[in-house]
Amino acid sequence: MEEWLSKLLTFFIINKQKRRSARRKIRSFLYAQRVYKTARSVGKNLHVRGYTTVTKTTILGDNVSFNGMKISGGGGVKIGDWFHSGEECVIITQNHNYDTGNAIPYDDTYAYKDVEIGDFVWLGTRVMILPGTTIGEGAIIQAGAVVHGNIPPYAIVGGNPAKVFKYRDIEHFKALKAAGKFY
Repeated sequence: MEEWLSKLLTFFIINKQKRRSARRKIRSFLYAQRVYKTARSVGKNLHVRGYTTVTKTTILGDNVSFNGMKISGGGGVKIGDWFHSGEECVIITQNHNYDTGNAIPYDDTYAYKDVEIGDFVWLGTRVMILPGTTIGEGAIIQAGAVVHGNIPPYAIVGGNPAKVFKYRDIEHFKALKAAGKFY
């Protein structure tokens, strides 16, 4: 191949990579602006790398990282510091009124339940968190899990419904935390 053609192809490939990177940064910026505009409060260093929606009752700690999150419903959501989510995660904070309503299968009223997520929690891809859930510090939720109820600190859970199948090495976790080694 002639040298000029090789240089031209290299130029287009490099510029294509730069354009792709720029588009990614712009999308992340726009997704983050939507979160800042909607959430009740947002801590320092928010990272939003995928399409994300939150509610006006959402409170976010410092260093929260979303890779695509949908928070819906009228209940409150509180997410602690150093939270990280995989792609396409969902947090739901309301249910249809099926028990005491005036129609079946449900009526036009809702039951609201808050969701609280502690510091250093990691959600895998496509995790669904149901109304009324509390997740303790340092918990890891396996990809695809459907979570309801109370998840203890440092637990590793998975499945549908999510169940604890292991715990983190708590001493190691606390040593890293004390040393300020966060990702």
